[in-house]
Amino acid sequence: MAVKPQKTRVTGVRPDFATLVGLLIAAVGIVGGLLLEGGSIQEILAPTALLIVLGGTAGAVMVTTPMSVLLSASRKIYLIFFDQAIRPEQIVEEVIGFAAKARKSGIVSLEQDADEASHPFLRKALMLAIDGNDLQEIRKMMEIEISMEEHYVDAEARVFESAGGYAPTIGIIGAVMGLIQVMKHLDNLDEVGRGIATAFVATIYGVGFANVFFLPAGAKIKARAEQSARMKELMLEGVVGIVEGLNPKVIRGRLDAYIHGQAEERRGATGRRSGPE
Repeated sequence: MAVKPQKTRVTGVRPDFATLVGLLIAAVGIVGGLLLEGGSIQEILAPTALLIVLGGTAGAVMVTTPMSVLLSASRKIYLIFFDQAIRPEQIVEEVIGFAAKARKSGIVSLEQDADEASHPFLRKALMLAIDGNDLQEIRKMMEIEISMEEHYVDAEARVFESAGGYAPTIGIIGAVMGLIQVMKHLDNLDEVGRGIATAFVATIYGVGFANVFFLPAGAKIKARAEQSARMKELMLEGVVGIVEGLNPKVIRGRLDAYIHGQAEERRGATGRRSGPE
């Protein structure tokens, strides 16, 4: 009986609770600290300061970044709040299904099944193999694709990193503008005190947006790119094993090394965080 490759079920995307909870904790910590110090939320609600910081930062980023990269980066915002639902274990099972059928009936028998591969990268690598391309050429072409994607994502992440660099400075500009207005009313010391306090709200917005959202967003996009690259390396290694005619069990051993390596990396990071200082 012919072996039918198992197709990975893609369920779309799921919310990234680390991002959502992280933003919530940051907001609660900042606002909670203000309230504990006897302040009020109204003291940091300044639409004018918000407009200066966000508008000035957006303008500076647009001057710095080519429009094509800017538009591409704006489409990657979803990577900050959502995560892909496909797991490496699912990809391994799909690749093993292809490997079992190729070993039984030949790699050409995968032609129809390859069109139904769950991931475009896996589909392309399989089609190159089915078309009889040299193994080294397949590896070279797919590695170039991985490298170029990393290059594009790095450029997109730098958009958010640039915003994180500009926002604090724009916040200082907003504070200085507020102080200029305060200086016009030196005859009323009560108004001067309140005006100075309000002026520095722009600095809070600038530093806050930079360190709570913009810079972490750039890092998150890079982390997503690294995960995607590792997933594609896993797929490529699987296709290489199929072309080499390896036993599916041997291919599984190769691919499981990627999964176990990621698990060890996560456990090591957890241990470093929870270990003694």
